[in-house]
Amino acid sequence: MEYSNLTGSGQFLLFGNYVGNEYLTFFLIILGSFVFAEIFSFVLKTYVKKLTEKTKTDLDDLILKIVTKPIIISITLSGAYYALKTLPVLAPYSSPIDGIFFISFVLIGSFVAARVLGLLMSRWLKVQRGFEKTPQLLAKILTVVVYAIAFLIVLGHFNIEITPLIATLGIGGIAVGLALQNTLSNFFAGIHIISDRPISVGEYIELQDGVSGYVEDIGWRSTRIRTLSNNIVIVPNSKLAESTITNYAMPDPQTTALVDCGVAYTCDMDRVEKITTEVARHIQKTIPGAVKEHEPFIRYNKFADSNIDFTVILRVEKVTDRPAVIHEFMKALKRRYDIEGIEISWPVRKIYYAK
Repeated sequence: MEYSNLTGSGQFLLFGNYVGNEYLTFFLIILGSFVFAEIFSFVLKTYVKKLTEKTKTDLDDLILKIVTKPIIISITLSGAYYALKTLPVLAPYSSPIDGIFFISFVLIGSFVAARVLGLLMSRWLKVQRGFEKTPQLLAKILTVVVYAIAFLIVLGHFNIEITPLIATLGIGGIAVGLALQNTLSNFFAGIHIISDRPISVGEYIELQDGVSGYVEDIGWRSTRIRTLSNNIVIVPNSKLAESTITNYAMPDPQTTALVDCGVAYTCDMDRVEKITTEVARHIQKTIPGAVKEHEPFIRYNKFADSNIDFTVILRVEKVTDRPAVIHEFMKALKRRYDIEGIEISWPVRKIYYAK
């Protein structure tokens, strides 16, 4: 039995069958594409990576990380494509093969474009006030746009008329829109929130129903708010857009901390004001979270049943610093009042008995 030998006609004799040298070309192209892909990968991960690490920004490092694997896959697919084109036996299937590889390359390009554009958008938005953290809704919209363009490119490649398709989608879109009214309402409310910017990711807000916390993300259907107890409250975008919102980050994250207090009617009001202001001034300059340059003050506001009431006005760096600053102030004020003999009365009632 003859296993293989090269005949004068340039063909291999394998198990009694002649095999054309186009198969040898096929395997050589496949092997060459793998080798070239490995060499290119080595160059990118070794030399190009060293160059990007020397720059001041990490943007080029991230872009290199995004494109490396798709480039390697593209090189391998290109080798497979040209290898298949060398086989005469596949000549009748040339058109389907072209279409499959075209779609593959468009998908790879779309993936890279969506990732790179998303990265560039997030970096650009970070320098824009109110977009320090990119809402996921923007990234998703960008991804949908990129893949929609890719879909149209594929349709154009196969000479498929887009106009009838758009008309069909339009009719179907009406039915889908009627079925998904709430979902679409939330989606467009999310776009309105991002464009109008009453709130942004990372800001501390409070809703009219009492829910308060940091905005974690503005999604296509809902907004996630992380409370101080580290729980997530999910609010539909449409309800959030219609709600009255207190944004503690606008126009300045600094805010006041009001402490209500009262002293007995027998106390000297000027002396109370002086001592209370001294304690408040000490708290402002020593407690983390208090605004050091703020000059605290008090305002008497009511002759109550048992005390003369007043409010102490402190100032904190951000709203979440309020509890700690007020806590330390109340302790310090009580200690000082005890030393100075200033009385904070409790409710007193005088009862008269008729004879």
